[in-house]
Amino acid sequence: QVQLMESGGGMVQIGASLRLSCTASGRTESHYGMGWYRQAPGKEREFVAGIGWNGITTYADSVKDRFTILRDNAKTSVYLQMNGLKPEDTAVYYCAATYSIPYRWYNAMAMDYWGQGTLVTVPS
Repeated sequence: QVQLMESGGGMVQIGASLRLSCTASGRTESHYGMGWYRQAPGKEREFVAGIGWNGITTYADSVKDRFTILRDNAKTSVYLQMNGLKPEDTAVYYCAATYSIPYRWYNAMAMDYWGQGTLVTVPS
């Protein structure tokens, strides 16, 4: 079992930056990929960014060049640096972890563990 805890959400202005954090506990000695998803009101959960155990990153087109996913050396924490925030980035952001290889980032159902989510609001 892996437990995930997100932090760092909040309300920011258009164009601002925000950094989300996710810390894993429990079965952290195993190899797993970690990613970020988001769910806006009335919409389905969507993939944002993922980082594999080997450090390879994948991004959704909507956030490429604005968001960066990072993982600490111990590989128990993952971060999402969000720059140039837009109102359409408003959503609850979830941290996820998966043992499945190859990583199927675009399929939220493929994730094995989820955090509780943290809200990011960018008013228009």
